[in-house]
Amino acid sequence: MKKVLFIDRDGTIIKEPPDEQVDSFDKLEFLPGVITNLSKIAAETDYELVMVTNQDGLGTESYPEDTFWPVQNLMLQILKGEGVEFKEIFIDRTMPEEKAPTRKPGTAMLVKYLSGGIDLESSYVIGDRLTDIQLATNLGCKAIFINNQDSPDASLSTTDWKEIYGFLKNIPRTSRIIRQTSETIIEVSVNLDGTGKGNIKTGLGFFDHMLEQIARHGNIDLEIVAKGDLNVDEHHTLEDVAIALGEAILKALGSKKSIERYSFILPMDDSLAEVALDFGGRPWLIWDAEFKREKIGEDRKSVV
Repeated sequence: MKKVLFIDRDGTIIKEPPDEQVDSFDKLEFLPGVITNLSKIAAETDYELVMVTNQDGLGTESYPEDTFWPVQNLMLQILKGEGVEFKEIFIDRTMPEEKAPTRKPGTAMLVKYLSGGIDLESSYVIGDRLTDIQLATNLGCKAIFINNQDSPDASLSTTDWKEIYGFLKNIPRTSRIIRQTSETIIEVSVNLDGTGKGNIKTGLGFFDHMLEQIARHGNIDLEIVAKGDLNVDEHHTLEDVAIALGEAILKALGSKKSIERYSFILPMDDSLAEVALDFGGRPWLIWDAEFKREKIGEDRKSVV
């Protein structure tokens, strides 16, 4: 599912003047570092960018539209030139005393994001006001507070966009998959940005050992619990664990932004393993193996 950054405008992307209306070009001033770091966020993370802003009385005599749109469009043009584009832009024009449901922290403008298909728990509202934090709560997502004051309800409080980029960039890529068939029940949890911890329980000792190597040498955290019909045969457990693990890694990778394909050769004292992995979405298998035994694991009497 998509993750979203719901980003405020005034006080978050551009500085807010004392009269709270950016209605001329000479009032347009970006926050320090916002262009560079928003560009990195757009290029290197999975987040969809959505602008959500209250513009008090836009279209009225006190705030004519012809003073708003030239500045708004120039701001968007500058950001687009650096790779920053907003999927949606929501502007509420009401005054605070109207208490309109479309006005932040109300969610009426964002109904489409509440109707499903969005990973709200992994999404953030970024803004400089307490109403932005309340909007995050109302949406069921998290908040980043651009303010000199800390907020206990925000995941991060800062005025530094570089810190915001680092925070979003370093959020671990995690996932959890449950696969249930008539033969097996598999639970897989993976953290691609872990430290190599493995907790594997499949009922097959050697299989557990090999899966632990993925965690240790891949420097990922991996938990797998499998209950299968081992009294019948091992292959259902092997197949379904492999499918569930693949689904978990795919989900954790997200859009696969900023990752690279790689291959390596791993020489050991008594063996040589060559591995090439392609995350491009085109599965292919070359199997060139000769076995001297019927199986590897507990039963050592089956040597051919």
